[in-house]
Amino acid sequence: MFDFESYHKAESVDEAIALLAQNPKSIPLAGGTDVLVRLHQHHQDYRHVVDIHGLKELKEISKNPNGVIRIGSGVTFTTLTEHPLITGNIPVLAQGASSVGGPQVRNVGTVGGNICNGAPSADSAAPLLILNATVVLKGTQGQREIPLHEFYQGPGKVDRMESEILTSIVIAPENYQCWFAKYHKYAMRDAMDIATIGCAGACNIEGGLVNQLRLAYTVAGPTPLRCWKTEQIAKGAKADESLLELVKSSVLKDLRPRDSWRASKDFRQHVIQTLAQRVLQAILNQCGEVKP
Repeated sequence: MFDFESYHKAESVDEAIALLAQNPKSIPLAGGTDVLVRLHQHHQDYRHVVDIHGLKELKEISKNPNGVIRIGSGVTFTTLTEHPLITGNIPVLAQGASSVGGPQVRNVGTVGGNICNGAPSADSAAPLLILNATVVLKGTQGQREIPLHEFYQGPGKVDRMESEILTSIVIAPENYQCWFAKYHKYAMRDAMDIATIGCAGACNIEGGLVNQLRLAYTVAGPTPLRCWKTEQIAKGAKADESLLELVKSSVLKDLRPRDSWRASKDFRQHVIQTLAQRVLQAILNQCGEVKP
């Protein structure tokens, strides 16, 4: 049994916003893979719910004539792994989505819920960070667009006001066209486990040199993190084996892994460096700069 104190079913985004405004203790319920678990555990912060599950306006994926990809916040992970606009343009996001839980979780869990949950282990976060994704929120005060790396504010904390709904995620063409990208997740088990460390990387290479590098991690700090210092150091570097060592020697300066019951800080640091090299090697193989 779920111990709801109040439950409202929204028939549109605008109605959901109005219901959230009228019930300030309420939280949006999309796939429910996080919310219902915590409600089942009698978590007091999850007893007031506005149900936005099934809203068609949140389930669309589109690409406009200028190449801008828009992903509705209610899109499930299964859809992300299968939709041709995702697999054909930003397959790194499909890679991240395919690593979420098991098939049952992917069938109902949503990308918007994964982000709004604010968990540092969110599998969609690292791929979206290297895609320079922007999140779009709509509330009683209008619409806001926020770069994803600014949306995360702390463990379990994001920049969403009480009456707001995250409606979509936007990726501009300059952030995926002419880029090679890869995501890799390390977990203690091969299936249905949260990440011990997740790493996404993307490279834009010209004339054998790194024009731009983007690198992002999950579970390497209090929020999903971009490696800004390492990205700057790698700019202009040769796109060969030396890049792997350059990034390995720098990446820990950008991150804040910690000890936990799941893994020690030292072990996380080792995995962080290993995944950086593994992801970059795969990218370089993919673009033909380094042969496997």
